[in-house]
Amino acid sequence: MKTYLDCIPCFVQQALRAGRAATEDEAELKLLLDRIGSRIRDIPLDHTPPEMGLIIYDEIAKITGNSDPYRSHKARHITEAKRLLPSLRQAVRRSCDPLETALRIAIAGNVIDLGMDKEFHIEKDMQLILRQEFAIYDADAFRQVLSRTKEVLYLGDNAGESVFDRVLIEALRKPVTYVVRAQPIINDVTEEDARASGLQEVAEILSSGSPAPATLLSYCTPEFIARFESAQMIISKGQGNYEGLSGTDRPVFFLLKAKCPLIARDLGVEENAIVMKYAGNKGE
Repeated sequence: MKTYLDCIPCFVQQALRAGRAATEDEAELKLLLDRIGSRIRDIPLDHTPPEMGLIIYDEIAKITGNSDPYRSHKARHITEAKRLLPSLRQAVRRSCDPLETALRIAIAGNVIDLGMDKEFHIEKDMQLILRQEFAIYDADAFRQVLSRTKEVLYLGDNAGESVFDRVLIEALRKPVTYVVRAQPIINDVTEEDARASGLQEVAEILSSGSPAPATLLSYCTPEFIARFESAQMIISKGQGNYEGLSGTDRPVFFLLKAKCPLIARDLGVEENAIVMKYAGNKGE
């Protein structure tokens, strides 16, 4: 997905929020905004928004010395989500359609997004999403592809969300490789975060090599690219991964809540809609 002019104010706001999480020094924050403004000028609109995210966090680390400003937030979100894990599993067990309930739970975790200027309430939002109608729901394709795949490549999004991903991974009943970011950026999931969520108990953990808040193939390792190109089924969580992979023809299922109006427009849905969209050939 390309960058739109309406993305630019969001970049500045994101830089200021993350900068304040990294430092209280007003002079450093002013320098950060000056540098971000200068670098926005040179960003082509055909680049993806996560490429600007990479620039923002690079500048934060250079100016403040803090390369993981949301570290404490991630730890807290993982702790809060793990507290809900027994009730989430119970909801799946009691459901008349356990797989759909697990999909909804995984999408509910997508509300934990510190890259957006939106409040979220994990338990309240989860209950709403468990009842919300899907705007796009390629369920038949999901079940068909799952039934014939030998293993699943699962692209993680944010740290707290990874606990919710665990519920879906358990429901898939297939071997899963869980893909994380190469380094801290926003509140995206790293290997350290995934292990704190217990993902190593249900999946192999693999870094994509991408330092951006998305799976940007041009930044990924050869090992990940080979896994991506050969995967029979790919689950892609969150808006950043959608922005990075929306043009793919691989068998990718995008699971997300459309919190950004531009992403909602690109998907053809209303803002705050929940989506499970298949990027592959439905006639396969």
